[in-house]
Amino acid sequence: MARIALLEDDLDQAALVNLWLTADGHQCQAYHSGADFIKALSRESFDMLIIDWVLPDLPGDKVLEWVRERVDWHIPVIFTTGRSDESDVVLALQKGADDYMIKPLRQAELIARIRALNRRSHALGTEPANVLDFPPYQFQPRQRLLTLNGTTVTLTQKQYDLALFLFNHVGRIMSRGHLLESVWGVTPDLNTRTVDIHISRLRKKLELDARHGWQLNTVYQHGYRLENTAS
Repeated sequence: MARIALLEDDLDQAALVNLWLTADGHQCQAYHSGADFIKALSRESFDMLIIDWVLPDLPGDKVLEWVRERVDWHIPVIFTTGRSDESDVVLALQKGADDYMIKPLRQAELIARIRALNRRSHALGTEPANVLDFPPYQFQPRQRLLTLNGTTVTLTQKQYDLALFLFNHVGRIMSRGHLLESVWGVTPDLNTRTVDIHISRLRKKLELDARHGWQLNTVYQHGYRLENTAS
């Protein structure tokens, strides 16, 4: 499952794509103007973006430039447009798009491209590795164990899931809504205090205060970011 932000000014097209993505198990949030999209990305985080080129306010390529400069160069972006000239395709890719689709969009093709980008960026849907090393932390996903300097840390199921998710997204700002959907499997309508409490307890249990080379920071009005302070 991916958390996807869709920028599409055609309301019918946005509703249709939202339906396709939801049916494939993804969470989709649609925005209909560049300004609303940028505002949302300033406070929320997503696993993937789908951006239309022609918009009522800002052109999609300018929105993409903003994303690459201000958000995250690594977040996958699919660019969609009715333009089919080679020069347009090249421009979109040069500005940071990972993939390019010509309208009208086709359901099976869009889903296939999303899955391919997910595999490349997050390795979603693969079997968990026997061991995941983030020295001095080590995850054993099959046994759902986490050790610190070789000593097992006692965690609840959600604390373990939250820790694994954060370490798998090192360096990325993760919004509370993103964490609620990805770790708890619920919509952000739930009181986000749930996330704050779990983060506080996890920070203490794992000593994520830079003493072991890792720090779990609060990002004001946005969420949290786990950083490797030793690198």
